[in-house]
Amino acid sequence: MLIRYKKTFEKIAMGLLSFMPDEKDVKKLQQTIKEYEVNPDWQLFLWKEEDILGAIGVRIDNEHSAIVQHITVNPSHRNLGIGKKMVNAVKDVYKDQYLVLSNEDTKAFFEKV
Repeated sequence: MLIRYKKTFEKIAMGLLSFMPDEKDVKKLQQTIKEYEVNPDWQLFLWKEEDILGAIGVRIDNEHSAIVQHITVNPSHRNLGIGKKMVNAVKDVYKDQYLVLSNEDTKAFFEKV
């Protein structure tokens, strides 16, 4: 199930986002989380089954597009379709407002979905 990020999930979200290649640096990771907290055009969602297993971050680009800029799954739960479920859930959230697209970092994954 897709849930919206809240400050109480900060450590979990940072841990998940740290698996993204561009988010290895702690300062960069802290800036990214801060941006999700303060920028209304950035939305972070977490994927919860029994535990929180993944995160997907979306940036509203314009009045027509929502760009998936982060997508990550706990390594011990990869290749189980969680990433695909997150992408489809985000598309469902935004279906009446935006076309959900990938950026360069998420393009390869999107092509598999």
